[in-house]
Amino acid sequence: MLAEQIQSDLTAAMKAQDELKRSVLRLALAAVKDARVSGDTVRDLSDDEVLSILAKEAKRREEAAEAFTAGGRTEQAARELAEREVLAAYLPAAMSEEELTAIVAEALAEGGFTEPSQMGLAMKAATAAVAGRADGKAVSVIVKARLAGG
Repeated sequence: MLAEQIQSDLTAAMKAQDELKRSVLRLALAAVKDARVSGDTVRDLSDDEVLSILAKEAKRREEAAEAFTAGGRTEQAARELAEREVLAAYLPAAMSEEELTAIVAEALAEGGFTEPSQMGLAMKAATAAVAGRADGKAVSVIVKARLAGG
């Protein structure tokens, strides 16, 4: 499982004294543990759930880097981007725009979504079809264009 692979990589990073990778993987495992114990009972997470957590963590790093860059703190922004790259190693490759458009179009056709008033339901279907392999903003732009008749 992916969580076990991250734990193994954390051990290797500790032995190699790789401070960056060690700290990022510790935080990632803490987020996975939090998700495991949230709710009424402790449960094992699927690899897809772990990937979703890692994607959120990577997105946080990216947003933090943007904020630091805007604030003139380039050193801290570089650190955030380096942390994002460590997490990105565990994520599937991002989809091309053509792949994303095709998957969104298929999800909208299956659900019969054609009106802008169906945006919420259409986004839910499209996001599920994409399964975390693309940014929500990109999915939203394509869904809006499709529902508006584009």
